[in-house]
Amino acid sequence: MIVFDLKCAPGAHVFEAWFGSSADYDDQKARGLVSCPLCGSDDVGKAPMAPAVPAKANTRRDPAVSAPAAAPAPAEPEAIKAMLAAAAALQRQMLEKSESVGDRFVDEARAIHLGEAEARAIHGRATPADAAALVEEGIAIAPLPFPVIEPGQEN
Repeated sequence: MIVFDLKCAPGAHVFEAWFGSSADYDDQKARGLVSCPLCGSDDVGKAPMAPAVPAKANTRRDPAVSAPAAAPAPAEPEAIKAMLAAAAALQRQMLEKSESVGDRFVDEARAIHLGEAEARAIHGRATPADAAALVEEGIAIAPLPFPVIEPGQEN
């Protein structure tokens, strides 16, 4: 196997590609099988690269001490809190305009879909299997992002 650094002409994207041999690269390039994975251009050529030089057998190989991985930048706590508060407020508004049907959700959703019950916004509980069955039947449902405390169950 041989590895080449390749570079596309239009986007100047540099990427690594492995071939069975240098002749395999030439053959695939001639047949138009080599293209840039980023932009799809087939105007690709070899980029300058450093040769792979093996270490001498008589040299001591101490493992390199790597710098500790940088922690990802913390998300802005205030921005996250504001986003969650806005999503919770939106859900609260939606719940105020819908009817809680509790464990009857699956049956009510089917009845509304089939025209056997008045069309209205509802919310309630369904098992994952029941929710999947509703979706397969073409009934549009969506999970709520935050838990819902049913009326009469508040502390």
